[in-house]
Amino acid sequence: MTTGTDRAPEEAAGRRAWLRDHSELGVCVLLLALGVLVLTDALTMDVDIAQRGPVGPRTVPVAVGAGLLVIAALLAVDVLRGGRGRAEGGEDVDLSEPADWRTVLLLSGIFLGAAVLIEPAGFPVAGALLFWGAAYALGSRRVDRDPLIAAVLSLITYAVFDKLLGVPLPGGPLMGVL
Repeated sequence: MTTGTDRAPEEAAGRRAWLRDHSELGVCVLLLALGVLVLTDALTMDVDIAQRGPVGPRTVPVAVGAGLLVIAALLAVDVLRGGRGRAEGGEDVDLSEPADWRTVLLLSGIFLGAAVLIEPAGFPVAGALLFWGAAYALGSRRVDRDPLIAAVLSLITYAVFDKLLGVPLPGGPLMGVL
């Protein structure tokens, strides 16, 4: 005869095994929370009542939020019926190799540095450092051409967004010279 204290470890192990087998339910919870957040935000936003036409500013967020809730429900039903996600066959990642944390940290530092520099130095300078730093972090060691390519890419990106598309980007001190 088993007592209640004997079955507690077995039940806990059974719950852990069930959760491990149904780990995709975590994605369902995330989609559900995101859908509720989007719907709540969309339905509580201040909207001018005198809008023109049938499509107002709430239409797209409500559709996206409702879509997230539907996808969360459909995925939960699939997982509870035994559906499991499979790894993509074309993956070229060797899971036996450790993560390359040096590259991740370098890219993170370069991105944060560009974010800090964009206002005082301007987009062309910050963007060039971002492009050059990312190329270096990902393995390029061509110091003769990488800075030049980064500068050209940054200036082209600045010109397209700021001048052609009308998206204002900080020019920085160099834009007064150019």
